[in-house]
Amino acid sequence: MPKIVIDGTEIEVEKGTTVIQAAERLGIEIPRYCYHPGLSIVGICRICLVEIERMPKLQVACYTPITDGMVVHTQSEKAIEARRAVLEFLLINHPLDCPVCDQAGECWLQNFYMEHGLYDSKMFEDKVKKHKAMPIGPNVILDSERCILCSRCVRFCDEISKTHELGIFNRGDHAELLPYPGRELDNKYSGNTIDICPVGALTDRDFRFRTRVWYLNETKSICPGCSNGCNIYVHHNDRRPYKAGGARLSRVKPRYNPEVNQWWMCDDGRYGFTYVDAPSRLLAPLKKVKKSFEEITWQDALDEISSNLNRIIDKSGIDKIGVILSPQMTNEDLFAAKRLFKKILDVKNLDFEIEPLEKGYEDDFLIKADKNPNTQGAKNLALTAQDSDRLSVAQLLKAAEAKKLKVLYICHHDLETGFEKEEIEKALANLDLVIFQGSNENSTSKLADYCLPSATFVEKDGTFTNFAGRVQRIHKAVEPLGKSKPDWLIFRMLSKRLGQSMPYFEAEDIFNDMAEHEPAFRDMSYKIIGLQGFSLNGRVEAEKKRTETEAEAT
Repeated sequence: MPKIVIDGTEIEVEKGTTVIQAAERLGIEIPRYCYHPGLSIVGICRICLVEIERMPKLQVACYTPITDGMVVHTQSEKAIEARRAVLEFLLINHPLDCPVCDQAGECWLQNFYMEHGLYDSKMFEDKVKKHKAMPIGPNVILDSERCILCSRCVRFCDEISKTHELGIFNRGDHAELLPYPGRELDNKYSGNTIDICPVGALTDRDFRFRTRVWYLNETKSICPGCSNGCNIYVHHNDRRPYKAGGARLSRVKPRYNPEVNQWWMCDDGRYGFTYVDAPSRLLAPLKKVKKSFEEITWQDALDEISSNLNRIIDKSGIDKIGVILSPQMTNEDLFAAKRLFKKILDVKNLDFEIEPLEKGYEDDFLIKADKNPNTQGAKNLALTAQDSDRLSVAQLLKAAEAKKLKVLYICHHDLETGFEKEEIEKALANLDLVIFQGSNENSTSKLADYCLPSATFVEKDGTFTNFAGRVQRIHKAVEPLGKSKPDWLIFRMLSKRLGQSMPYFEAEDIFNDMAEHEPAFRDMSYKIIGLQGFSLNGRVEAEKKRTETEAEAT
């Protein structure tokens, strides 16, 4: 492999590597606007100019492939002066609206000016006026005067989303980014153009002027919008106290993971977090009294539920109890539920899958039809009724309708996504006890006798297993709203009242126990999962084959 020297440090890289890529491996940051590792290279912004020995002119670092023996200077006097000149040209027609620009704090034009600019402008002409604050799609606003024509957004729409909405029109200093006539930026991934815009030309209509970015804290997590499990950053403002109708979460952005979502995420996931602070959140345990709900304490709610469960079990048997878990819950939540309902209570009728009445949208890029983040995790924990003698969700509702069940414990599901309203109402009306556990009020919670408020994915730690079998971590970003609690903690508190406490004090305790007892998670840990997940590819199959081999041997 060829060897080169960058700023006095030698590095050996693969043939075809560009100068900017080689510098990144050494931790050397070369300014860039048009270059993005997920897009084609065009070399048009010229801010990444570097000096290369034996070459008479400065070279564009993003476009120049390395050759053996090349010596590069990224901080030479000629390179710095050239960047300063490029910045001056880029700012000729740029508006002086930094104080009111919503990109302030994460604008590369500001940052590179402070590092490489600081010159006295030679220009006195009036600036060219272009479109300002122009909505070009349901999620994006364009300010053409701020655009530096790096073409990142154009290349994204051509190469990644392949929807071709954007182009650069006119010539010279009148060149302008715009949607094609009669088009708008309305594809499933439009928000990514905002992420990759290095200046304030493309801004988010939802986030715009909501808060300054330097007030935001950042927490690594996983998108719960579908089974792909895109890696994300959750941005939240912890300085602003939550008030009814307000929002603690400001936005969600994609986090790079080469095995899952690369640099991107879909708009459904990006804007689908509003339920976390929605008015529909369940904030305290509720008990139905004369067809209306009254708030009660956790102690009273769990005491009454456990008392009713014990009474029904003693009188009618455990077969009269059905449990519907949810693939919206973490592996830790599901394992705690399995321990409570299967090991402690020995419930026979337990399932989590609901076939939706309408199939969810999917494509061949990131979006999956399964809109749950942990279906594979629930299957790995053997919580499905398929291929077993347990009743499925549909069978549980039929049994309830036929008065063959007494109790139904429902977690998170809005049953109307998979069944007709009349069918649900008729089934639940024939039960002695209906318990709903979830984060938000829905049509099913309104039919319950008790509602237990659970924390959302940003209010707890845990793991999801995506469709490909990759186990990935979510991290607690904000405190649970109201009196809501993580699902696993609710199951732990209930188990204590049912005669056997679970020795868990945090999510990691549950995962360690799960890694010890569940074949799919054997020998795993939060440390092994890390920031980008751990793939179970082959783990389940290998364990199944080993078990079969041992069975044959005995």
